[in-house]
Amino acid sequence: MTEPLQWAEVDSPPRYANTTDKPVQYATVADGNGTVFGYVWVNDEDDAAGWQYRRAGGDEAFNMGALWAVEFHEAKERGLAPSAALAEMTRAYGPEDPSYIVPGSLKQAPSLDVVKDLAANG
Repeated sequence: MTEPLQWAEVDSPPRYANTTDKPVQYATVADGNGTVFGYVWVNDEDDAAGWQYRRAGGDEAFNMGALWAVEFHEAKERGLAPSAALAEMTRAYGPEDPSYIVPGSLKQAPSLDVVKDLAANG
């Protein structure tokens, strides 16, 4: 009990950066009824990607982020660029799933803050 603790550094799984100050591509995530849960966003230059839940979507929208986070983590582990991950995720899910990326919703924003504002106020 008196010996100093031994700390060992361990490698964590690869992850995309969770922020960027550059323009982003983003797409709308909804359920089969058209309820918007939030937005997935990417920026290849900063190797960044993430999920921004829509506050008006409540707990369900917040919880839906786990699915999209896992998808991004797995894509990063496979070495995909963020935009390639987003394209793959767009094809992988449809209205029959708990949530999916709405076809044709991919847009550009000058910053991640624009997506955050959209999620907070939309």
